[in-house]
Amino acid sequence: MNTKIRLYFSDKIESDLVAHLKKEQSHYIKDVMRLKEGDIFSVFNIQGEWNARVQNYEKQGVKIKILEKTRDKKNEKNIWLAFTPIKQNPMNFLFQKATELGVQKFIPILSERASVKDINNKRVKKIIIESAEQSNRISIPEIIKLEKLKNFISNFPQEGCLVFCDINSNNSDLKNILSKEILGPVCILIGPEGDFSENERKLIVDLNQSQSISLATNILRSETAAIAAVTLVNYYLNFS
Repeated sequence: MNTKIRLYFSDKIESDLVAHLKKEQSHYIKDVMRLKEGDIFSVFNIQGEWNARVQNYEKQGVKIKILEKTRDKKNEKNIWLAFTPIKQNPMNFLFQKATELGVQKFIPILSERASVKDINNKRVKKIIIESAEQSNRISIPEIIKLEKLKNFISNFPQEGCLVFCDINSNNSDLKNILSKEILGPVCILIGPEGDFSENERKLIVDLNQSQSISLATNILRSETAAIAAVTLVNYYLNFS
């Protein structure tokens, strides 16, 4: 069995299920990985992970049979990433790496100084799924529609913690922030390259659940700040 081949299967999975893969996945299995009839690979979704066998190649797609379950979904830390959209290539990098690091929800924020004001959720979803397949995670992060900062702040979960990455903050003790019991999500908030306006900053810091944190003495690009923050939050939630 080639354990490196993992495909996200959006429908319900159960042993002995016979199904057809979608067009792109069929092309990947047949023409890229060149699996033969009888070869084994993995399929997964939020239910867990299963072995699957290539039954045969048909016009409507690769016909597969689900075999035994190999892995259950683990309890994962509920980490969110709220950020203002940036240019396509660095944003692709952000989605790839944050997915690998275990982010559960991506929240694009429209701020006053954002240079990019839209996001292609369909394209992003594809990047997220591919990153999950390659990084051996079972869950697929959620990507929500672009929303205004004011709406994000007003709807932020009461029991959550908002980690505001703020270059103006004098606090770098993230360990102390995350050592307290947090019943809701831990959401990292990254500003635009021109930073939030003063009105926006006030809106953020006035939120009871908000904790300002400085990541570095240098000015970080948005994607760098996001990956650094997710890495640190992951570490302290899992090992502190």
